[in-house]
Amino acid sequence: MVPQDHTLARSGLLVLLPTYNERSTLPATVSGILHAIPTAHVLIIDDGSPDGTGQIADELASDPRVEAHHRSGKQGLGTAYAWGFQAAVDRGYRFAVAMDSDGSHQVSELPALIAAAEAGAGLVIGTRWIPGGTIVNWPWYRRWISRTGTAVARIALRSQLRDLTSGFRVLDTRWISRLDLAALDSEGYAFQVETAWTLERLGCPIAEVPISFIERVEGHSKMSVGIVWEALCGVLRWGWRLRFSAAPLAITDTQRGGA
Repeated sequence: MVPQDHTLARSGLLVLLPTYNERSTLPATVSGILHAIPTAHVLIIDDGSPDGTGQIADELASDPRVEAHHRSGKQGLGTAYAWGFQAAVDRGYRFAVAMDSDGSHQVSELPALIAAAEAGAGLVIGTRWIPGGTIVNWPWYRRWISRTGTAVARIALRSQLRDLTSGFRVLDTRWISRLDLAALDSEGYAFQVETAWTLERLGCPIAEVPISFIERVEGHSKMSVGIVWEALCGVLRWGWRLRFSAAPLAITDTQRGGA
C-alpha cells in the first residue's frame, strides 16, 4: 500500500512522471502539463538520478499540485509505474496518466487522451502506428525495433492493439484496481506491453488516439539491448501462458473470482 501522508489534495487526474537523469527537460514538462490541465496533479518518481533531477523535482514541488517521490537507485520504469498506479488508486484519483518527462510525449495532445478516457475508455493509448500518428527524428533501426516488436507482441498475445509499447497513456483507476500490480513481473518498458495486454484480456474498453512522438533532443535514450531482450522474453512468456496456463493474467483475487 502507498503511504497516505502525501501533500496533494484529491483531484480527478494524477500525472505520473518516472525520471532518471531528466533535469534538463523535467521543468518544461511539468510546466506544460499544469498549463494544459490546470487541475491536474503531478507525481514525479525519481530513481536517485545522479544528475540532480531529484533536486529539481523538489523545487518543482513548491507548487502544491506537484509532489516528488524519491527511490533509492534505478529500480526500473515498470516498478515506478506500479508504485504510481497504486498511489493513484489509494488516493482516490479517477484517472492516472503515464508519460515521459523527456519531451517525447507532447503535452498539447494530453487533452485528447483524457477526453477519450472521460468518454468511457478504461485505457487510452497514445498510438504512433495508426493514421494520424507520427514519429519525428527516429533512426530507421528504432522504427524497425518498434514496428517488429509490436507485430510480434500482437501475434504472440493475440492482441488487437496497434501500439502495445507506447508509454503515453491514460488509465481509469477503476480498471487499475482490477490488476494485481505486485504480480506484474516487468521492470522495464515491457511493463507497457504487460499492462495493456492484461487489461485487453480483462475486457477493458481501450481507445487508441494518434500522437506525434518526438525523439528527445536532450539527454540520452534509455533504450538498450537488455530492455529489448526483457520485452521479447516477456511477450513469449505471456504468449505461452495465454495458450497453456489456466490463469495467465495478473489480476486481483476479486477480479479472478468474477466480480
